[in-house]
Amino acid sequence: MSSWNREEFMNELENADMVLVGLGEEFDDFLNRDTNADEMRTHMRQNGVGSFFPAWQYFVQESAVSEEEAGNLVSLKQCLMKLCKLLESNNYFVVSTSTNPVIFDIPWKKDRIVMPCGSNRLKQCSAGCSRHLTALSEAENKKIDLKSKNPLGKCSECGHPIELNNIYAENYDENGYLDTWTIYTKWLQGSVNRRLLLLELGVGMKFPSVIRFPFEKVAYFNQKASMYRVHKSLYFMTEELADKGVGIAENAIDWLQNL
Repeated sequence: MSSWNREEFMNELENADMVLVGLGEEFDDFLNRDTNADEMRTHMRQNGVGSFFPAWQYFVQESAVSEEEAGNLVSLKQCLMKLCKLLESNNYFVVSTSTNPVIFDIPWKKDRIVMPCGSNRLKQCSAGCSRHLTALSEAENKKIDLKSKNPLGKCSECGHPIELNNIYAENYDENGYLDTWTIYTKWLQGSVNRRLLLLELGVGMKFPSVIRFPFEKVAYFNQKASMYRVHKSLYFMTEELADKGVGIAENAIDWLQNL
C-alpha cells in the first residue's frame, strides 16, 4: 500500500479479523489544533498540579467559553462516536496515550479500552503511601479548584496532597490500568496470523513505547497486517512497513471527521 484511499480502507475495516486502534496526543489538542497542549501541561506541572491536566480538560469540556471551543468539543466527541460506530461489528481494542476524559466516556465495548497514561477517573496519594486507588465522583470532578495547591485535599494517612491517577502524578500508581492492560495483551496474542488492521490516530513521540513502536513491531511480524498512521506531521512509515502501511498527513480528529 502506498496511498490513502477511503474505499480501500473501509473494505479493509469490514474484512479485518481484528482491529487495533491507537489514540495519541492529538486528542489532547482538541481546543486549538495549531497549539500543542504541552504548554498547559508544563504550566500546571510548574505550579505543582501537573496530575490535574485531565481535570482542566474536563473543565473546558463542561464549560466551553467560546463558540470555537464549543465547536471543537462537539467535533471531538462526534469523531470518537463515529469511530466507535464504525468499529461496532469488529473485534477491536483501543489503546490511548491521551489523558482526555472524553475518550473513556465513549461507549466502547466492555473492557476494550485501556488508557495506560491515566486520566481523571481515579485519585491517589501523591507520596504513594497507599496503593489503594479511589474513584473520583462526578461531584468531586466539578468541585476541583485548579487555582488551589491541593485541589483534592490531603491524604488521611500521611498528609501529602491527593492527586489524580495519571502519568503526570508525582508517584504514578499504575494499578489503575494494569488489569485492562492484561486483557489487552491477551487479546493481542490472539492476533497472530489473523487479518489485523492497525489504526494509529494522532500518535506522536511523547510515549512511543506504548503505541508507536509496538504497533510497528506487530505490523512487521504479522504477515496479514495492514496499518494506517494518521498524524499532522509524524505520519511517515518505516521502510520495513512501506508495503503494508499508509501514512496520512492530517490531524487525526479532522481525518475522522471527514472519513
